Amino acid sequence: MRRKAVLMLLTAAGLFLINPATAQAGQLSLGLDGGIASSISLASNATEEDIEEALNIAVTTTYTGLCVAQVNDYVNIRSGPSEDYDVVGKLYANSVGTVEGYEDGWYQITSGNVTGYVSAEYVVIGTEAETLAEEVGTRMATVTTETLRVRTEATTESSILGLIPEGEELVVTDETDDFVQVSIEEGDGWVSKEYVSLSTEYVYAESKEEEEARLAKEEAARKAAQAAAAAATSKSSSSSSDVVIGSGSGSSSGNAVVSYACQFVGNPYVYGGTSLTNGTDCSGFVMSVYAHFGVSLPHSSSAMCSVGYGVSLSEIQPGDIVCYSGHVAIYVGNNTIVHASTSSTGIKYTSPVNYKTVLAVRRIF
Repeated sequence: MRRKAVLMLLTAAGLFLINPATAQAGQLSLGLDGGIASSISLASNATEEDIEEALNIAVTTTYTGLCVAQVNDYVNIRSGPSEDYDVVGKLYANSVGTVEGYEDGWYQITSGNVTGYVSAEYVVIGTEAETLAEEVGTRMATVTTETLRVRTEATTESSILGLIPEGEELVVTDETDDFVQVSIEEGDGWVSKEYVSLSTEYVYAESKEEEEARLAKEEAARKAAQAAAAAATSKSSSSSSDVVIGSGSGSSSGNAVVSYACQFVGNPYVYGGTSLTNGTDCSGFVMSVYAHFGVSLPHSSSAMCSVGYGVSLSEIQPGDIVCYSGHVAIYVGNNTIVHASTSSTGIKYTSPVNYKTVLAVRRIF
């Protein structure tokens, strides 16, 4: 009878649990769908077993919805609700998923292609998760026209700030009914929603098999790039730049890339160009520099976000590719990048590396 009373209290008005793992027999902290906090005191003779059973049933039957991982790096997803079960995947920091159930202090979740269990202490659910999801999701605009004109104001009559080719993905910084503000190298500008496809990107879990396949692909790409660089070593040249290149770290191939890239500083920026001497755009610059070392890269800043393998900004080394919204550069060391910036500045150095938000750092060698 006590279990029935507890269950009725939990499920009666569509209540969902804020943190079932911390619920006590004397009192349960609950939240309403509208986000209003509520406390329901239970009869003193309700046991911990009664509470646990009510929690299990309540989450399974009453609440299924968004969850967001709150960890420093990742938390293991397991095949069952304890650490005794096998690891089936990883839920990374700020990854999102869907809660399917609750058992013994563990949520059963689905994220990406992974379904399994994570300890409830490492994820948040309910209104807290919904609020957090707005912060961890990245609003993106994918260009759907041949050449997108990014403008200074939210009208099609205002002056042009910059040009972006079809297929590029830009970070959205603001949004109105008809326009979105996007981040490009020249600054934040406006584009009509008619010429972009909008989406919100989240990080999802990675299965054990997906991780193994990714690491194998990255290792194969690294070996192929090293072989190509070795074959083209004789073509590399040293830099006469005043900027100190490298910092005593990084591979010899990465430093060779930097030395070669820096000799073109001062040359012009040309939208759609790939000539290191007569004019190139940002992705054309990176592509052409690496082509000198036998490495084939796409002529797209967005596509370069997935070449080679990823490293953190704290691990960056000379020769690494630095990806921004609608822009890409090469790291030269000393918190400095070299890049084909804009038509008014050409190929130049910029410091610090995070002068604008860094989306990814990719290493080829």
